[in-house]
Amino acid sequence: MLNFTNRKNIPALPKRENNTHKFFTYLILNNKTRFSSLQWKNQPTLQRNIKLYEQMHSEFHNLCNQQDKGNGIAHFWRSLALNEQTPVSWEPTNKTQLAWEHLASYFEEKCYWTAKDLCRDSNLEAWEEFLCLARLLIYNPLKLREVLVRYDPSRSNIDAYVSEALTNYVKSETAQNKFSRWRLLYNKSDKELKEALQVLGRNQPEISQFIFARKYFKQVYLINKVKNPARKTGQKWLNPDAQDFEQSAQCYNAEKLSKSAPHEVSISTNVTGTEIQQWMEVCIQALEQYPNSILPQFSLEALQSAGFEAKSESVQTIEEIECQNAFDIEEISKEEFYLSEKINSALSDHLITLKPDVQKILFLYYGFKLNQKQLAEILNMNQSSISRSIAKSTLSLLDKISAISQPQLWTRDYVKRWLKQSYQAPTHSDVIQASLVSAVKNFSVEERELLQNYSSQQVNQSQLNEVVSKLQDNLLLDINNLTKKYIDKWLTNYYKSLTITILRNTNYPRNERLETKTIVSLVEAHLKHSLVCCH
Repeated sequence: MLNFTNRKNIPALPKRENNTHKFFTYLILNNKTRFSSLQWKNQPTLQRNIKLYEQMHSEFHNLCNQQDKGNGIAHFWRSLALNEQTPVSWEPTNKTQLAWEHLASYFEEKCYWTAKDLCRDSNLEAWEEFLCLARLLIYNPLKLREVLVRYDPSRSNIDAYVSEALTNYVKSETAQNKFSRWRLLYNKSDKELKEALQVLGRNQPEISQFIFARKYFKQVYLINKVKNPARKTGQKWLNPDAQDFEQSAQCYNAEKLSKSAPHEVSISTNVTGTEIQQWMEVCIQALEQYPNSILPQFSLEALQSAGFEAKSESVQTIEEIECQNAFDIEEISKEEFYLSEKINSALSDHLITLKPDVQKILFLYYGFKLNQKQLAEILNMNQSSISRSIAKSTLSLLDKISAISQPQLWTRDYVKRWLKQSYQAPTHSDVIQASLVSAVKNFSVEERELLQNYSSQQVNQSQLNEVVSKLQDNLLLDINNLTKKYIDKWLTNYYKSLTITILRNTNYPRNERLETKTIVSLVEAHLKHSLVCCH
């Protein structure tokens, strides 16, 4: 990260297109060129919310057309955030939270000017650190609420009021000398860091390597600096030195071949202390720029007491974190759809060819969830015979799928293509690639080196072919296991659907607990009817 103590070297603040843009954009610092520059980036969720209010709220629509530099819109969101009224039918349920985020976007400009003005009076801090401190306030809804609840519109302009509050806050934090960018790096979760790096434009395998490196940097930094007897409790966290980074690199290199290490890390080369330092600087840059990353984590009680709704991580969309390129989500091709339909049809047709007694066992087992012991008692059979019948039936279905998909014909070419194109940064959401990654983790160091140099002309081709064959064998075994799981799930869904149909046609409630004799009678009647229809 660059340190700006000269106002002339601080990048210029670009203008936002119009007043509404001030409420759904945030600043990012671009260091990719020789000279750093600032640019505005959209928050899609906030942009959609602005459009919604423009369409549905007449007062808001009029405010958007006023030539007041967005002042009226800022007052609108402040009022909505503080009043905490129940949303009307068209409003989002988290409208209060969104209001605070709109205000944070608007006050981004005030953060910039606060940092720039303070930099004029101080040569002790980096300009980016002043900016980060100011943003820590506006993106913390609890702190921003404390500021805006005291604002009196009759006494001052909201822009001037917030600028003064930001200046006082940054001065207070720097005067106490507690703020540290290394503390920011230490405290953020892997998920937050990953999102921030993605928004910064970093991709795999870098992201996994950065996160893995931070894990061991934190351990070294905690012992050497945070828990250092020379540092008193409450003092600012010390800056790491070359020895800290070197020790972190040694830990990284020692642990990268462990089974717990991500694939992208385990296949990487050894790193130096200088590289670790550069990586950690990139991580800090990403965290300081990404709003969701500098937003502190609150307890559910704190958020609810202030009128906020807890936002579950599980419902965050890719668009909301602006990382659409981070996930390899592919639409099902026509060929895949055709293959799926062909397999489903083949399985259904094969079930009909099974003996009636076998069909009855499968129906009772998968459809009505009777266990093997119950089936043995009902059908007057040995439990081992029931088990063999089910296993033999699923095995025959497995053969049907294998005859259609023919994995033995395409897996070797797939493995070679994967080693050439995706070995460095595999798609972990793809079950086939995930299987290959898992297999590689169990290979020896020598075998991994062969795969790492797959495209090299100097590698021993005989040894390489043996490792590729081993990788293919592992993949075939996993495909076989995955297919077994698929068949079990398919049979459950198939017979569950038939069960629902039978109960509906015979006027039995779905949730009613039926006697075993009744269940058997229903299944036998259905199978008899199906047999007659087939003939």
